[in-house]
Amino acid sequence: MIDQQTCFTPFGISLESYELPKRFTFPICYQPHPLCLLAVEQLQRQLGYQLDSSFDNAPILQQELIQTGKMFGVLLVENKQGEIGYLCAYSGKQLSYNYLLKSDIKFVPTVVDLDAQSDFYAKENEIINQLNYQVEKLESAVELDKCKRSLTSLVEKQNKAFEQQRNVMTLNKHARKKERSQVKDNLVDNALANCLKQLAQQSVNDKNTLRDLKHYWAELIEQAQQKLSNLTNEITQLKNQRKRLSTRLQKKLFKQYRLLNSAGIEKDLMEIFQQTPFPIPPAGTGDCAAPKLLQYAFKQQLKPLAMAEFWWGKTPKSEIRQHKKFYGACSGKCQPILTHMLEGMELDENPLLVNPAQGKTLKIVYQDDAIVVVNKPSEFLSVPGKNIEDSVYLRIKQQFPQATGALIVHRLDMSTSGLMVLALTKRAQKSLQQQFINRTIKKRYVAILEGDIQEELEQKLLNQAQGEINLPLRGDFEDRPRQLVCFDHGKAAKTQWQVIETVEGKTKLYLYPETGRTHQLRIHCAHVQGLNMPILGDDLYGGKEPEYKENGNNNVDSHSRVDNKQTQRLHLHAQKLTLSHPITKNIMTFEVAADF
Repeated sequence: MIDQQTCFTPFGISLESYELPKRFTFPICYQPHPLCLLAVEQLQRQLGYQLDSSFDNAPILQQELIQTGKMFGVLLVENKQGEIGYLCAYSGKQLSYNYLLKSDIKFVPTVVDLDAQSDFYAKENEIINQLNYQVEKLESAVELDKCKRSLTSLVEKQNKAFEQQRNVMTLNKHARKKERSQVKDNLVDNALANCLKQLAQQSVNDKNTLRDLKHYWAELIEQAQQKLSNLTNEITQLKNQRKRLSTRLQKKLFKQYRLLNSAGIEKDLMEIFQQTPFPIPPAGTGDCAAPKLLQYAFKQQLKPLAMAEFWWGKTPKSEIRQHKKFYGACSGKCQPILTHMLEGMELDENPLLVNPAQGKTLKIVYQDDAIVVVNKPSEFLSVPGKNIEDSVYLRIKQQFPQATGALIVHRLDMSTSGLMVLALTKRAQKSLQQQFINRTIKKRYVAILEGDIQEELEQKLLNQAQGEINLPLRGDFEDRPRQLVCFDHGKAAKTQWQVIETVEGKTKLYLYPETGRTHQLRIHCAHVQGLNMPILGDDLYGGKEPEYKENGNNNVDSHSRVDNKQTQRLHLHAQKLTLSHPITKNIMTFEVAADF
Protein backbone atom coordinates (compact mmCIF):
# COMPACT_ATOMS: atom_id res chain seq x y z
CA MET A 1 0.00 0.00 0.00
CA ILE A 2 1.02 3.64 -0.53
CA ASP A 3 1.94 5.73 2.47
CA GLN A 4 -0.89 8.24 2.25
CA GLN A 5 1.13 11.01 3.86
CA THR A 6 3.42 11.06 0.83
CA CYS A 7 0.70 11.83 -1.72
CA PHE A 8 0.74 15.60 -1.17
CA THR A 9 3.40 17.06 -3.48
CA PRO A 10 4.60 20.63 -2.92
CA PHE A 11 5.69 22.53 -6.02
CA GLY A 12 9.16 23.25 -4.67
CA ILE A 13 9.26 26.76 -6.21
CA SER A 14 7.88 30.17 -5.31
CA LEU A 15 4.26 30.65 -6.36
CA GLU A 16 4.13 34.41 -5.74
CA SER A 17 3.51 35.21 -9.40
CA TYR A 18 0.51 32.86 -9.59
CA GLU A 19 -3.06 33.74 -8.82
CA LEU A 20 -5.03 30.98 -7.08
CA PRO A 21 -8.27 29.79 -8.71
CA LYS A 22 -11.34 31.69 -7.57
CA ARG A 23 -13.61 28.69 -8.17
CA PHE A 24 -13.10 24.96 -8.66
CA THR A 25 -12.86 23.56 -12.18
CA PHE A 26 -16.05 22.57 -13.97
CA PRO A 27 -14.69 19.07 -14.69
CA ILE A 28 -16.57 18.14 -17.89
CA CYS A 29 -15.38 21.13 -19.93
CA TYR A 30 -12.57 23.43 -18.81
CA GLN A 31 -9.32 25.22 -19.55
CA PRO A 32 -6.44 24.03 -17.29
CA HIS A 33 -5.41 26.58 -14.67
CA PRO A 34 -1.74 27.73 -14.83
CA LEU A 35 -0.91 25.96 -11.56
CA CYS A 36 -2.47 22.76 -12.88
CA LEU A 37 -0.28 23.14 -15.97
CA LEU A 38 2.75 23.47 -13.71
CA ALA A 39 1.73 20.35 -11.78
CA VAL A 40 1.19 18.44 -15.03
CA GLU A 41 4.60 19.55 -16.29
CA GLN A 42 6.25 18.20 -13.13
CA LEU A 43 4.26 14.95 -13.27
CA GLN A 44 5.07 14.38 -16.93
CA ARG A 45 8.75 14.97 -16.26
CA GLN A 46 8.60 12.26 -13.61
CA LEU A 47 6.79 9.92 -15.97
CA GLY A 48 10.06 9.82 -17.85
CA TYR A 49 9.29 11.22 -21.30
CA GLN A 50 10.56 14.15 -23.31
CA LEU A 51 8.45 15.58 -26.13
CA ASP A 52 10.40 13.73 -28.83
CA SER A 53 11.18 10.54 -26.91
CA SER A 54 10.20 7.11 -28.19
CA PHE A 55 7.53 5.24 -26.22
CA ASP A 56 9.59 2.08 -26.60
CA ASN A 57 12.37 3.47 -24.38
CA ALA A 58 10.27 4.61 -21.43
CA PRO A 59 12.42 4.20 -18.28
CA ILE A 60 9.59 4.07 -15.75
CA LEU A 61 6.18 2.96 -16.96
CA GLN A 62 5.60 -0.67 -17.84
CA GLN A 63 5.33 -1.54 -21.54
CA GLU A 64 1.72 -2.62 -20.99
CA LEU A 65 0.84 0.84 -19.71
CA ILE A 66 2.59 2.48 -22.66
CA GLN A 67 0.87 0.28 -25.24
CA THR A 68 -2.63 0.90 -23.87
CA GLY A 69 -2.20 4.45 -22.57
CA LYS A 70 -3.88 5.93 -19.51
CA MET A 71 -5.68 9.02 -18.34
CA PHE A 72 -3.75 10.86 -15.63
CA GLY A 73 -4.97 13.66 -13.40
CA VAL A 74 -3.67 16.31 -11.03
CA LEU A 75 -5.61 18.02 -8.27
CA LEU A 76 -4.41 21.38 -6.99
CA VAL A 77 -4.93 21.44 -3.20
CA GLU A 78 -4.20 23.50 -0.08
CA ASN A 79 -3.23 21.71 3.14
CA LYS A 80 -4.00 22.70 6.74
CA GLN A 81 -0.81 24.74 6.91
CA GLY A 82 -1.88 26.84 3.93
CA GLU A 83 0.71 25.25 1.64
CA ILE A 84 -0.24 24.82 -2.03
CA GLY A 85 0.60 21.52 -3.68
CA TYR A 86 -0.96 18.86 -5.83
CA LEU A 87 -2.09 15.23 -5.91
CA CYS A 88 -1.60 12.77 -8.77
CA ALA A 89 -3.75 9.87 -9.95
CA TYR A 90 -4.41 7.71 -12.98
CA SER A 91 -7.58 6.01 -14.19
CA GLY A 92 -8.00 2.29 -13.72
CA LYS A 93 -7.06 -0.31 -11.14
CA GLN A 94 -4.04 0.11 -8.89
CA LEU A 95 -0.75 -0.97 -10.44
CA SER A 96 1.30 -3.60 -8.68
CA TYR A 97 3.34 -2.82 -5.56
CA ASN A 98 6.53 -3.91 -7.35
CA TYR A 99 5.89 -1.35 -10.06
CA LEU A 100 5.28 1.42 -7.56
CA LEU A 101 8.63 0.76 -5.88
CA LYS A 102 10.32 1.72 -9.16
CA SER A 103 8.63 5.12 -9.27
CA ASP A 104 8.98 8.28 -7.23
CA ILE A 105 5.53 9.43 -8.32
CA LYS A 106 3.11 9.82 -5.43
CA PHE A 107 -0.14 8.45 -6.82
CA VAL A 108 -3.17 8.52 -4.53
CA PRO A 109 -4.66 5.12 -3.67
CA THR A 110 -7.82 3.67 -5.18
CA VAL A 111 -11.17 4.50 -3.59
CA VAL A 112 -11.59 0.82 -2.69
CA ASP A 113 -8.75 -1.56 -1.91
CA LEU A 114 -9.89 -4.87 -3.38
CA ASP A 115 -7.29 -6.75 -1.33
CA ALA A 116 -9.09 -5.55 1.81
CA GLN A 117 -12.38 -6.83 0.39
CA SER A 118 -11.01 -10.34 -0.08
CA ASP A 119 -13.49 -11.86 2.37
CA PHE A 120 -16.34 -11.73 -0.11
CA TYR A 121 -14.65 -10.72 -3.37
CA ALA A 122 -12.12 -13.56 -3.67
CA LYS A 123 -14.65 -16.22 -2.71
CA GLU A 124 -17.40 -15.08 -5.10
CA ASN A 125 -14.94 -14.29 -7.85
CA GLU A 126 -13.58 -17.83 -7.59
CA ILE A 127 -17.08 -19.24 -8.15
CA ILE A 128 -17.46 -17.04 -11.24
CA ASN A 129 -14.06 -18.17 -12.51
CA GLN A 130 -15.12 -21.81 -12.06
CA LEU A 131 -18.25 -21.13 -14.10
CA ASN A 132 -16.09 -19.50 -16.78
CA TYR A 133 -13.97 -22.65 -16.89
CA GLN A 134 -17.03 -24.92 -17.19
CA VAL A 135 -18.52 -22.78 -19.98
CA GLU A 136 -15.22 -22.73 -21.90
CA LYS A 137 -14.83 -26.49 -21.44
CA LEU A 138 -18.34 -27.24 -22.69
CA GLU A 139 -18.09 -24.81 -25.63
CA SER A 140 -14.82 -26.37 -26.75
CA ALA A 141 -16.01 -29.98 -26.23
CA VAL A 142 -15.64 -32.38 -29.17
CA GLU A 143 -19.19 -33.66 -28.66
CA LEU A 144 -20.65 -30.15 -29.03
CA ASP A 145 -18.72 -29.53 -32.22
CA LYS A 146 -19.77 -32.95 -33.53
CA CYS A 147 -23.46 -32.19 -32.83
CA LYS A 148 -23.24 -28.82 -34.56
CA ARG A 149 -21.60 -30.31 -37.64
CA SER A 150 -24.11 -33.17 -37.71
CA LEU A 151 -27.05 -30.76 -37.57
CA THR A 152 -25.55 -28.57 -40.30
CA SER A 153 -24.97 -31.64 -42.49
CA LEU A 154 -28.55 -32.86 -42.01
CA VAL A 155 -29.99 -29.47 -42.93
CA GLU A 156 -27.86 -29.40 -46.09
CA LYS A 157 -28.94 -32.94 -47.05
CA GLN A 158 -32.58 -32.07 -46.37
CA ASN A 159 -32.42 -29.00 -48.61
CA LYS A 160 -30.77 -31.06 -51.35
CA ALA A 161 -33.44 -33.79 -51.08
CA PHE A 162 -36.21 -31.16 -51.22
CA GLU A 163 -34.64 -29.54 -54.27
CA GLN A 164 -34.34 -32.89 -56.08
CA GLN A 165 -37.97 -33.80 -55.34
CA ARG A 166 -39.24 -30.39 -56.50
CA ASN A 167 -37.26 -30.77 -59.73
CA VAL A 168 -38.86 -34.20 -60.30
CA MET A 169 -42.28 -32.72 -59.59
CA THR A 170 -41.67 -29.92 -62.08
CA LEU A 171 -40.65 -32.38 -64.81
CA ASN A 172 -43.65 -34.61 -64.04
CA LYS A 173 -45.97 -31.62 -64.15
CA HIS A 174 -44.74 -30.59 -67.61
CA ALA A 175 -45.07 -34.23 -68.82
CA ARG A 176 -48.65 -34.46 -67.48
CA LYS A 177 -49.55 -31.19 -69.11
CA LYS A 178 -48.29 -32.46 -72.46
CA GLU A 179 -50.08 -35.79 -72.01
CA ARG A 180 -53.39 -34.07 -71.14
CA SER A 181 -53.18 -32.12 -74.37
CA GLN A 182 -52.61 -35.28 -76.36
CA VAL A 183 -55.35 -37.40 -74.77
CA LYS A 184 -57.92 -34.66 -75.17
CA ASP A 185 -57.30 -34.85 -78.90
CA ASN A 186 -57.34 -38.66 -79.11
CA LEU A 187 -59.68 -39.98 -76.38
CA VAL A 188 -63.32 -39.46 -75.54
CA ASP A 189 -65.83 -40.28 -72.84
CA ASN A 190 -64.79 -42.90 -70.24
CA ALA A 191 -61.31 -43.43 -71.67
CA LEU A 192 -60.57 -39.70 -71.44
CA ALA A 193 -62.01 -39.45 -67.94
CA ASN A 194 -59.97 -42.40 -66.68
CA CYS A 195 -56.77 -41.03 -68.18
CA LEU A 196 -57.29 -37.57 -66.67
CA LYS A 197 -58.04 -39.21 -63.31
CA GLN A 198 -54.76 -41.12 -63.44
CA LEU A 199 -52.85 -37.94 -64.26
CA ALA A 200 -54.49 -36.13 -61.33
CA GLN A 201 -53.55 -39.02 -59.02
CA GLN A 202 -49.94 -38.78 -60.19
CA SER A 203 -49.93 -35.12 -59.11
CA VAL A 204 -51.30 -36.11 -55.69
CA ASN A 205 -48.68 -38.83 -55.38
CA ASP A 206 -45.87 -36.34 -56.09
CA LYS A 207 -47.20 -34.02 -53.39
CA ASN A 208 -47.52 -36.89 -50.92
CA THR A 209 -43.95 -37.91 -51.64
CA LEU A 210 -42.77 -34.36 -50.80
CA ARG A 211 -44.90 -34.41 -47.64
CA ASP A 212 -43.42 -37.71 -46.49
CA LEU A 213 -39.94 -36.44 -47.32
CA LYS A 214 -40.48 -33.38 -45.14
CA HIS A 215 -41.74 -35.52 -42.29
CA TYR A 216 -38.75 -37.87 -42.58
CA TRP A 217 -36.18 -35.07 -42.47
CA ALA A 218 -38.06 -33.16 -39.77
CA GLU A 219 -37.75 -36.16 -37.45
CA LEU A 220 -34.04 -36.57 -38.15
CA ILE A 221 -33.33 -32.84 -37.63
CA GLU A 222 -35.46 -32.71 -34.49
CA GLN A 223 -33.44 -35.56 -32.97
CA ALA A 224 -30.17 -33.83 -33.85
CA GLN A 225 -31.51 -30.48 -32.56
CA GLN A 226 -32.58 -32.07 -29.29
CA LYS A 227 -29.16 -33.66 -28.83
CA LEU A 228 -27.51 -30.28 -29.44
CA SER A 229 -30.00 -28.48 -27.17
CA ASN A 230 -29.16 -30.83 -24.29
CA LEU A 231 -25.59 -29.57 -24.51
CA THR A 232 -26.32 -25.89 -25.22
CA ASN A 233 -29.00 -25.71 -22.50
CA GLU A 234 -26.38 -26.62 -19.92
CA ILE A 235 -24.11 -23.89 -21.28
CA THR A 236 -26.99 -21.37 -21.23
CA GLN A 237 -27.84 -22.26 -17.63
CA LEU A 238 -24.21 -21.81 -16.60
CA LYS A 239 -24.02 -18.46 -18.41
CA ASN A 240 -27.22 -17.24 -16.74
CA GLN A 241 -25.89 -18.34 -13.37
CA ARG A 242 -22.61 -16.56 -14.09
CA LYS A 243 -24.47 -13.40 -15.10
CA ARG A 244 -26.54 -13.40 -11.89
CA LEU A 245 -23.47 -13.92 -9.72
CA SER A 246 -21.47 -11.29 -11.62
CA THR A 247 -24.26 -8.74 -11.27
CA ARG A 248 -24.59 -9.48 -7.56
CA LEU A 249 -20.84 -9.23 -7.02
CA GLN A 250 -20.67 -6.02 -9.06
CA LYS A 251 -23.43 -4.44 -6.97
CA LYS A 252 -21.61 -5.48 -3.78
CA LEU A 253 -18.43 -3.91 -5.10
CA PHE A 254 -20.23 -0.72 -6.08
CA LYS A 255 -21.59 -0.44 -2.56
CA GLN A 256 -17.99 -0.51 -1.27
CA TYR A 257 -17.27 2.66 -3.28
CA ARG A 258 -18.43 5.17 -0.67
CA LEU A 259 -17.57 8.60 -2.00
CA LEU A 260 -17.33 11.80 0.04
CA ASN A 261 -18.10 15.40 -0.79
CA SER A 262 -16.90 18.65 0.77
CA ALA A 263 -19.68 18.51 3.39
CA GLY A 264 -18.57 15.05 4.51
CA ILE A 265 -21.68 13.37 3.07
CA GLU A 266 -20.93 9.85 1.88
CA LYS A 267 -22.81 7.97 -0.84
CA ASP A 268 -22.07 4.67 -2.53
CA LEU A 269 -22.16 4.23 -6.30
CA MET A 270 -25.55 2.51 -6.28
CA GLU A 271 -27.05 5.50 -4.45
CA ILE A 272 -25.36 7.98 -6.78
CA PHE A 273 -26.55 6.29 -9.97
CA GLN A 274 -30.04 5.50 -8.68
CA GLN A 275 -31.53 8.70 -10.17
CA THR A 276 -29.71 8.45 -13.52
CA PRO A 277 -31.19 6.98 -16.73
CA PHE A 278 -28.95 3.93 -16.23
CA PRO A 279 -29.11 3.02 -12.51
CA ILE A 280 -26.43 0.31 -12.75
CA PRO A 281 -23.01 2.00 -13.04
CA PRO A 282 -20.78 0.98 -15.97
CA ALA A 283 -17.87 -1.37 -15.24
CA GLY A 284 -14.85 0.50 -13.92
CA THR A 285 -16.91 3.30 -12.38
CA GLY A 286 -15.16 4.88 -9.39
CA ASP A 287 -11.67 4.03 -10.63
CA CYS A 288 -11.18 7.13 -12.79
CA ALA A 289 -8.59 9.73 -11.78
CA ALA A 290 -10.99 12.50 -10.75
CA PRO A 291 -12.95 10.55 -8.06
CA LYS A 292 -9.71 9.14 -6.66
CA LEU A 293 -8.20 12.61 -6.32
CA LEU A 294 -11.22 14.19 -4.65
CA GLN A 295 -11.79 11.21 -2.32
CA TYR A 296 -8.21 11.41 -1.08
CA ALA A 297 -8.37 15.19 -0.64
CA PHE A 298 -11.58 15.04 1.40
CA LYS A 299 -10.26 12.19 3.57
CA GLN A 300 -7.01 14.03 4.26
CA GLN A 301 -8.80 17.36 4.82
CA LEU A 302 -7.08 18.99 1.88
CA LYS A 303 -8.93 21.82 0.15
CA PRO A 304 -9.43 21.15 -3.62
CA LEU A 305 -8.68 24.22 -5.75
CA ALA A 306 -8.58 23.04 -9.39
CA MET A 307 -7.96 19.92 -11.46
CA ALA A 308 -6.86 18.78 -14.91
CA GLU A 309 -6.70 15.41 -16.69
CA PHE A 310 -4.52 14.41 -19.65
CA TRP A 311 -3.88 11.32 -21.77
CA TRP A 312 -0.48 9.64 -21.64
CA GLY A 313 0.74 7.00 -24.07
CA LYS A 314 -0.41 5.36 -27.28
CA THR A 315 -3.75 6.27 -28.84
CA PRO A 316 -6.48 3.66 -28.18
CA LYS A 317 -7.93 1.66 -31.07
CA SER A 318 -11.48 2.99 -30.75
CA GLU A 319 -11.64 6.33 -28.98
CA ILE A 320 -9.58 9.39 -29.85
CA ARG A 321 -6.98 10.24 -27.22
CA GLN A 322 -3.82 12.16 -28.03
CA HIS A 323 -0.60 11.99 -26.01
CA LYS A 324 -0.34 14.87 -23.50
CA LYS A 325 -3.66 16.42 -24.53
CA PHE A 326 -6.14 17.55 -21.85
CA TYR A 327 -9.63 16.04 -21.63
CA GLY A 328 -12.70 16.60 -19.51
CA ALA A 329 -14.13 13.94 -17.22
CA CYS A 330 -16.33 11.38 -18.99
CA SER A 331 -20.08 11.93 -18.87
CA GLY A 332 -21.05 8.28 -18.33
CA LYS A 333 -18.91 7.15 -15.40
CA CYS A 334 -17.72 10.38 -13.81
CA GLN A 335 -20.38 13.05 -14.24
CA PRO A 336 -22.89 11.50 -11.78
CA ILE A 337 -20.09 10.88 -9.26
CA LEU A 338 -18.62 14.38 -9.56
CA THR A 339 -22.07 15.96 -9.28
CA HIS A 340 -22.23 14.43 -5.80
CA MET A 341 -18.58 14.97 -4.82
CA LEU A 342 -18.56 18.65 -5.87
CA GLU A 343 -21.93 19.47 -4.35
CA GLY A 344 -21.72 22.66 -2.27
CA MET A 345 -18.48 23.82 -3.89
CA GLU A 346 -18.36 26.96 -6.04
CA LEU A 347 -17.57 25.87 -9.60
CA ASP A 348 -16.54 27.62 -12.77
CA GLU A 349 -19.42 28.39 -15.08
CA ASN A 350 -20.70 25.44 -17.07
CA PRO A 351 -19.89 26.46 -20.67
CA LEU A 352 -22.49 24.00 -21.92
CA LEU A 353 -25.22 26.24 -20.45
CA VAL A 354 -24.01 29.37 -22.24
CA ASN A 355 -25.66 30.18 -25.56
CA PRO A 356 -22.77 30.02 -28.07
CA ALA A 357 -24.87 31.75 -30.77
CA GLN A 358 -25.53 34.88 -28.71
CA GLY A 359 -24.56 37.97 -30.69
CA LYS A 360 -23.96 35.99 -33.91
CA THR A 361 -25.77 36.57 -37.20
CA LEU A 362 -27.11 33.77 -39.36
CA LYS A 363 -26.44 34.90 -42.92
CA ILE A 364 -28.81 33.76 -45.70
CA VAL A 365 -26.92 32.83 -48.86
CA TYR A 366 -29.98 31.99 -50.98
CA GLN A 367 -33.74 31.78 -50.58
CA ASP A 368 -36.87 31.18 -52.64
CA ASP A 369 -40.32 29.74 -51.93
CA ALA A 370 -38.98 26.20 -51.46
CA ILE A 371 -35.55 26.34 -49.83
CA VAL A 372 -33.21 28.51 -47.78
CA VAL A 373 -29.42 28.14 -47.79
CA VAL A 374 -27.55 29.66 -44.83
CA ASN A 375 -23.94 30.09 -43.79
CA LYS A 376 -23.90 28.78 -40.20
CA PRO A 377 -21.27 30.36 -37.94
CA SER A 378 -18.97 28.21 -35.82
CA GLU A 379 -20.28 27.45 -32.30
CA PHE A 380 -23.89 27.70 -33.44
CA LEU A 381 -26.40 24.88 -32.93
CA SER A 382 -28.19 23.43 -35.96
CA VAL A 383 -31.19 22.38 -33.85
CA PRO A 384 -32.21 23.23 -30.27
CA GLY A 385 -30.14 21.48 -27.63
CA LYS A 386 -31.01 20.13 -24.20
CA ASN A 387 -30.37 23.46 -22.48
CA ILE A 388 -30.25 25.98 -25.36
CA GLU A 389 -33.05 26.79 -27.80
CA ASP A 390 -31.21 29.28 -30.03
CA SER A 391 -30.26 27.49 -33.26
CA VAL A 392 -30.48 27.56 -37.06
CA TYR A 393 -33.87 25.88 -36.79
CA LEU A 394 -35.26 28.47 -34.36
CA ARG A 395 -33.89 31.47 -36.29
CA ILE A 396 -35.30 30.27 -39.63
CA LYS A 397 -38.62 29.28 -38.06
CA GLN A 398 -38.96 32.80 -36.67
CA GLN A 399 -37.97 34.37 -39.99
CA PHE A 400 -40.24 32.13 -42.10
CA PRO A 401 -43.33 31.48 -39.92
CA GLN A 402 -45.34 30.47 -43.01
CA ALA A 403 -43.03 27.49 -43.75
CA THR A 404 -44.83 24.15 -43.97
CA GLY A 405 -41.72 21.97 -44.25
CA ALA A 406 -39.75 20.55 -41.34
CA LEU A 407 -36.92 23.02 -42.17
CA ILE A 408 -34.07 20.76 -41.02
CA VAL A 409 -33.06 18.06 -43.52
CA HIS A 410 -29.41 17.76 -42.44
CA ARG A 411 -27.17 19.16 -39.71
CA LEU A 412 -23.71 20.49 -39.03
CA ASP A 413 -21.91 20.00 -35.71
CA MET A 414 -22.24 23.00 -33.42
CA SER A 415 -18.53 23.78 -33.83
CA THR A 416 -18.54 23.37 -37.63
CA SER A 417 -19.29 26.41 -39.77
CA GLY A 418 -20.65 26.52 -43.30
CA LEU A 419 -23.50 25.82 -45.67
CA MET A 420 -26.83 24.30 -44.65
CA VAL A 421 -29.94 23.91 -46.80
CA LEU A 422 -33.41 24.05 -45.19
CA ALA A 423 -36.80 23.04 -46.60
CA LEU A 424 -39.65 25.58 -46.47
CA THR A 425 -42.31 23.23 -47.90
CA LYS A 426 -43.22 19.58 -47.46
CA ARG A 427 -42.51 18.94 -51.12
CA ALA A 428 -39.04 20.45 -50.81
CA GLN A 429 -38.46 18.51 -47.59
CA LYS A 430 -39.31 15.18 -49.25
CA SER A 431 -37.11 15.90 -52.27
CA LEU A 432 -34.09 17.02 -50.24
CA GLN A 433 -34.39 14.10 -47.82
CA GLN A 434 -34.43 11.69 -50.75
CA GLN A 435 -31.35 13.37 -52.23
CA PHE A 436 -29.49 12.95 -48.95
CA ILE A 437 -30.61 9.30 -48.69
CA ASN A 438 -29.46 8.65 -52.26
CA ARG A 439 -26.25 10.61 -51.61
CA THR A 440 -26.73 12.73 -54.70
CA ILE A 441 -26.12 15.93 -52.73
CA LYS A 442 -22.40 16.69 -52.88
CA LYS A 443 -20.56 18.40 -50.03
CA ARG A 444 -17.04 19.72 -49.76
CA TYR A 445 -15.47 20.81 -46.51
CA VAL A 446 -12.23 22.68 -45.95
CA ALA A 447 -10.21 21.97 -42.81
CA ILE A 448 -6.88 22.85 -41.23
CA LEU A 449 -5.10 20.09 -39.31
CA GLU A 450 -2.91 20.67 -36.26
CA GLY A 451 0.31 19.75 -38.07
CA ASP A 452 2.03 18.65 -41.25
CA ILE A 453 0.78 15.21 -42.33
CA GLN A 454 3.56 14.64 -44.87
CA GLU A 455 5.38 12.20 -42.58
CA GLU A 456 2.12 10.36 -41.89
CA LEU A 457 1.48 10.04 -45.64
CA GLU A 458 4.97 8.64 -46.18
CA GLN A 459 4.43 6.07 -43.41
CA LYS A 460 1.19 4.99 -45.10
CA LEU A 461 3.11 4.71 -48.42
CA LEU A 462 0.83 7.23 -50.11
CA ASN A 463 2.48 8.78 -53.15
CA GLN A 464 -0.27 11.32 -53.72
CA ALA A 465 -1.68 13.74 -51.16
CA GLN A 466 -5.20 12.37 -51.45
CA GLY A 467 -7.05 9.24 -50.46
CA GLU A 468 -10.03 7.58 -48.82
CA ILE A 469 -10.83 6.78 -45.19
CA ASN A 470 -13.23 3.96 -44.23
CA LEU A 471 -13.72 3.78 -40.46
CA PRO A 472 -17.14 2.66 -39.09
CA LEU A 473 -18.50 4.79 -36.24
CA ARG A 474 -20.87 4.47 -33.30
CA GLY A 475 -21.70 6.54 -30.24
CA ASP A 476 -19.59 6.30 -27.09
CA PHE A 477 -22.32 5.29 -24.66
CA GLU A 478 -20.15 6.11 -21.65
CA ASP A 479 -19.01 9.52 -22.86
CA ARG A 480 -21.57 11.23 -25.07
CA PRO A 481 -21.46 13.10 -27.43
CA ARG A 482 -18.16 11.45 -28.39
CA GLN A 483 -18.11 8.83 -31.12
CA LEU A 484 -15.97 5.70 -31.40
CA VAL A 485 -14.43 3.74 -34.24
CA CYS A 486 -16.06 0.31 -34.01
CA PHE A 487 -15.62 -2.41 -36.64
CA ASP A 488 -18.07 -4.73 -34.87
CA HIS A 489 -21.12 -2.51 -34.38
CA GLY A 490 -20.33 0.81 -36.07
CA LYS A 491 -22.13 2.23 -39.10
CA ALA A 492 -20.17 2.53 -42.33
CA ALA A 493 -18.46 5.91 -42.76
CA LYS A 494 -16.44 6.97 -45.80
CA THR A 495 -14.50 10.18 -46.46
CA GLN A 496 -12.43 11.29 -49.46
CA TRP A 497 -9.64 13.78 -48.71
CA GLN A 498 -7.23 15.93 -50.69
CA VAL A 499 -4.38 18.09 -49.40
CA ILE A 500 -4.43 21.69 -50.61
CA GLU A 501 -1.25 23.05 -49.05
CA THR A 502 0.90 23.15 -45.93
CA VAL A 503 1.32 26.55 -44.31
CA GLU A 504 3.40 27.26 -41.18
CA GLY A 505 3.51 23.58 -40.28
CA LYS A 506 -0.26 23.05 -40.58
CA THR A 507 -2.08 21.14 -43.31
CA LYS A 508 -5.02 22.60 -45.22
CA LEU A 509 -7.19 20.08 -47.05
CA TYR A 510 -10.53 19.34 -48.66
CA LEU A 511 -12.80 16.68 -47.16
CA TYR A 512 -15.60 14.98 -49.11
CA PRO A 513 -17.91 12.94 -46.86
CA GLU A 514 -19.79 10.19 -48.70
CA THR A 515 -21.76 9.38 -45.55
CA GLY A 516 -23.04 11.72 -42.86
CA ARG A 517 -22.17 10.17 -39.49
CA THR A 518 -21.90 12.30 -36.36
CA HIS A 519 -18.38 13.80 -36.03
CA GLN A 520 -17.30 11.74 -39.05
CA LEU A 521 -14.75 14.20 -40.46
CA ARG A 522 -13.31 15.03 -37.05
CA ILE A 523 -12.71 11.36 -36.17
CA HIS A 524 -11.46 10.39 -39.63
CA CYS A 525 -8.83 13.10 -39.36
CA ALA A 526 -7.82 12.44 -35.74
CA HIS A 527 -7.89 8.62 -35.59
CA VAL A 528 -4.62 6.74 -35.92
CA GLN A 529 -6.07 4.70 -38.79
CA GLY A 530 -7.26 7.86 -40.51
CA LEU A 531 -4.98 10.87 -41.02
CA ASN A 532 -3.75 10.62 -37.41
CA MET A 533 -3.91 14.41 -37.11
CA PRO A 534 -6.78 16.24 -35.34
CA ILE A 535 -8.44 19.26 -36.91
CA LEU A 536 -7.08 22.47 -35.43
CA GLY A 537 -9.20 23.62 -32.49
CA ASP A 538 -10.99 20.27 -32.03
CA ASP A 539 -11.48 20.10 -28.26
CA LEU A 540 -13.26 16.73 -28.45
CA TYR A 541 -10.81 14.67 -30.49
CA GLY A 542 -7.71 16.83 -30.31
CA GLY A 543 -7.91 17.63 -26.61
CA LYS A 544 -8.02 20.98 -24.85
CA GLU A 545 -5.15 23.35 -25.55
CA PRO A 546 -4.16 25.53 -22.58
CA GLU A 547 -5.01 29.22 -22.92
CA TYR A 548 -1.68 30.07 -21.30
CA LYS A 549 1.85 30.12 -22.65
CA GLU A 550 5.14 29.35 -20.92
CA ASN A 551 7.66 32.08 -20.27
CA GLY A 552 11.38 31.77 -20.84
CA ASN A 553 12.00 30.35 -17.35
CA ASN A 554 9.85 27.27 -17.92
CA ASN A 555 7.29 28.79 -15.59
CA VAL A 556 3.65 29.53 -16.33
CA ASP A 557 2.61 33.11 -15.74
CA SER A 558 -1.05 33.73 -15.02
CA HIS A 559 -0.74 37.01 -16.94
CA SER A 560 0.57 35.32 -20.09
CA ARG A 561 -2.82 34.16 -21.29
CA VAL A 562 -2.86 33.73 -25.07
CA ASP A 563 -5.48 35.45 -27.18
CA ASN A 564 -6.37 32.32 -29.09
CA LYS A 565 -10.01 32.70 -30.13
CA GLN A 566 -9.01 31.81 -33.66
CA THR A 567 -6.82 28.81 -32.82
CA GLN A 568 -9.36 27.42 -30.32
CA ARG A 569 -12.27 27.40 -32.76
CA LEU A 570 -12.76 24.29 -34.84
CA HIS A 571 -11.15 24.83 -38.24
CA LEU A 572 -13.76 22.87 -40.19
CA HIS A 573 -16.05 24.60 -42.69
CA ALA A 574 -18.76 23.26 -45.03
CA GLN A 575 -17.53 25.25 -47.99
CA LYS A 576 -19.43 23.87 -51.00
CA LEU A 577 -22.88 22.34 -51.48
CA THR A 578 -24.36 21.00 -54.74
CA LEU A 579 -27.99 19.86 -54.99
CA SER A 580 -30.95 19.50 -57.34
CA HIS A 581 -33.59 22.15 -56.69
CA PRO A 582 -36.67 20.38 -55.25
CA ILE A 583 -39.07 22.12 -57.66
CA THR A 584 -37.19 23.16 -60.81
CA LYS A 585 -34.76 20.20 -60.67
CA ASN A 586 -31.97 22.57 -61.74
CA ILE A 587 -28.51 21.68 -60.38
CA MET A 588 -27.47 24.41 -57.94
CA THR A 589 -24.04 24.92 -56.40
CA PHE A 590 -23.35 27.18 -53.42
CA GLU A 591 -19.90 28.08 -52.15
CA VAL A 592 -18.82 30.22 -49.18
CA ALA A 593 -15.20 30.71 -48.12
CA ALA A 594 -14.14 29.87 -44.57
CA ASP A 595 -13.42 32.79 -42.23
CA PHE A 596 -10.34 31.19 -40.72
